[in-house]
Amino acid sequence: MSSAVELPPPGPRGIPPLFARLVDDSALFPPSEATMREALEKHLETRAGEHAGMLGVFLCQASRLPEMITELIKIRPAEPLPLSLIIDTGLGGVPKAISIVESRNELLSLRMVEMPAPSDVDEVWLERVSEFVPEDVVRVVEPRRGVGWLDGVRKVIEHGSWPKIRCGGLSSENFPSIDDVADFLSVVSSYPGASFKATNSLQRAVRHTDKATGFEHHGFLNLLVASARCLCGGDVREALASTDGEVLAGEVSSFSDPAAAAVRSLFTSYASVSFTEPIADLKGLGLL
Repeated sequence: MSSAVELPPPGPRGIPPLFARLVDDSALFPPSEATMREALEKHLETRAGEHAGMLGVFLCQASRLPEMITELIKIRPAEPLPLSLIIDTGLGGVPKAISIVESRNELLSLRMVEMPAPSDVDEVWLERVSEFVPEDVVRVVEPRRGVGWLDGVRKVIEHGSWPKIRCGGLSSENFPSIDDVADFLSVVSSYPGASFKATNSLQRAVRHTDKATGFEHHGFLNLLVASARCLCGGDVREALASTDGEVLAGEVSSFSDPAAAAVRSLFTSYASVSFTEPIADLKGLGLL
């Protein structure tokens, strides 16, 4: 069983604990077109800025580690970069990738390793994940949605890793339905101390339709409210379906400190290609 995540303290500029370290930086991933240098410089600029307390780890593919290290040597960051390593080289490539990161601990601080699960998540594969990833590094595994995928979510949790849910992408198939997300939350919250991470297409706080694609995007504020309701027996599907930002903002504003801590122990963070959009939305709703 994965242990509960300690809620991060308020950020240096007074970020509310509910939003502390909520947004992981996925500027290297589509639809972003940022170069490695641009993504790193922007991340470090944000980490030193007014809303740094809301920023989590920097996501980088294992296949791009040498490129990232080369740029960091040029940039010379004041502190090691908090890193989530995204495994795009197969499970067998994990030991080498981690070895590379650990050999440059003056530049990188490995916090998390994320990887897609095979179509059939089994104990042997999960055990190899545990063997390859150091105990002090969070393991995040993304089961593929489809028939029986919630069984994969259960196996991931029972093996001590965080399950990840993909909330969107470049095609409609990447967007889970409200029922999919609600079922996922129900499974994760049924395990005391279990945590999950979300990714993709969650730049905006509130559920909306993208005018360019017509895709219905989930909102990260919806996910926070849905997580809270999941823990207290509320209407999770209504929270996920809501497009009323003021109502959602009012609900999260009413969270007690223990409720906020419980929500963030369940919903730890999400990956976003943009940091400015989440900040702008929360400011617009009076939450920052």
